[in-house]
Amino acid sequence: MANLSDRVHPEPSEHEPILSNAEQDIGADGEDTIHDGQSVVHIASQAEKKSFWWRNALINTFLILAWFLFATVLSVYNKWLFSPDHFNFPYPLFVTSVHMFIQFLLAALLRYTFSRKFVSDKKPTLRSYSIKAIPPAVATGVDIGLSNVSLKSITLSFYTMCKSSSLIFVLSFAFLFRLESFSVRLVVVILIIFTGVLLMVASETAFVLSGFLLVIFASVCSGLRWSLTQLVMQDKSMGLDNPPSTIFWLSPATAVSVAVISIVWEGWIRVFSTPFFATVTSTMNTLVMFIAPGILAFCMVMSEYYIIQRAGVIPMSIAGIAKEVSTITISAWFFGDELTPVNITGVAITVCGIALFTYHKYRKTMDSNVALDEHGNVIRLDGEDSSDEGLVYDHDVELVASAYDARSIHSSIQEDGNGDVHRHLLFSGEGLDEGEEDAEEIRSLRSSKLNWSDETHKTRDV
Repeated sequence: MANLSDRVHPEPSEHEPILSNAEQDIGADGEDTIHDGQSVVHIASQAEKKSFWWRNALINTFLILAWFLFATVLSVYNKWLFSPDHFNFPYPLFVTSVHMFIQFLLAALLRYTFSRKFVSDKKPTLRSYSIKAIPPAVATGVDIGLSNVSLKSITLSFYTMCKSSSLIFVLSFAFLFRLESFSVRLVVVILIIFTGVLLMVASETAFVLSGFLLVIFASVCSGLRWSLTQLVMQDKSMGLDNPPSTIFWLSPATAVSVAVISIVWEGWIRVFSTPFFATVTSTMNTLVMFIAPGILAFCMVMSEYYIIQRAGVIPMSIAGIAKEVSTITISAWFFGDELTPVNITGVAITVCGIALFTYHKYRKTMDSNVALDEHGNVIRLDGEDSSDEGLVYDHDVELVASAYDARSIHSSIQEDGNGDVHRHLLFSGEGLDEGEEDAEEIRSLRSSKLNWSDETHKTRDV
């Protein structure tokens, strides 16, 4: 049987998409349409891209508002749970480890009830789980644990100032793991938001080195855990590509890591020696009090993972900053919390930074090619982040190893402004039998239609 790659044109011209036995038409409305005899790939018009962006923005806003709601209610409940004037349970790490176990049970129940939707035919091997799943789970546990421990020695305002640095680490890890393409404009926007947050919570407070080091390390772990979580959710071979499955597989390791910190810092002998566990009745009452916030925590984490799946880690982190802005503004408006001129300036700068980031994402969509199928649905390539769904970038030419010979590959490689060559092999036929390899090549050939080399798009990001 003839190899499909033999039917690929080896010498695509400089300003044409890389096609295989395909034709490119310019429709009456000036839009690009690609035919290959089996399917039609349509490059969206400006109006379609605006509609696509606003549809995604509305869905993501709904998820963020749901996350705000669950996080706010959980914060109020925890304040009641830990407050000396109310339930007075003084062991937050122990409660968090219990919450992780509750999340695991709820995720298992959801997967069992809706198995067709949330249970993949793939699952992580022991090796892949150890290498890919345990690191984000442990990073989550360390972030939660050290954040709680640091609050024992520093004030809440100083903690918020230091923890806002997690946005910088999120951006750094997103660049490191190539979850976000580097952009000077994006870096400037993040620095504006970071500066605004510092001013927003600035107050006269004592500097405590031990607390500072704890919260900074927690911020590093925070940036690392979100990036690693997104990588795990994008890995189709792991079977963690939906929030319930991600919680199901990550929460046990997170529970163990938080429990270890709780045992060392809080001491479980001391915890179980309290009146909360003195009798069977008091123990059951205490556990019931843990169940409600555990359910809230599950809903909150589900919202977080859906945001990461759809938008990515940086929008998720900026949504967290927006939540802080909302909390401070509401507290000042309704409860009379006093804000200094510096705090108010910080709020204004942060809001401007968030607006600039939103505009950055909007321009990223509008300045890129969005690929649609014949039904108007956005085409998404495997391993592609939902935040960049259907976007075809000129500075990341996607080469298909199983479909192109060396001559074709060489002609389709582009150099960016610095002369660096980006070689992103999306679909590899290695290890496939003959039938699977042919199917893989068909997918590769169709994806290659989306590789454009128009020089005018190279300045899409600063």
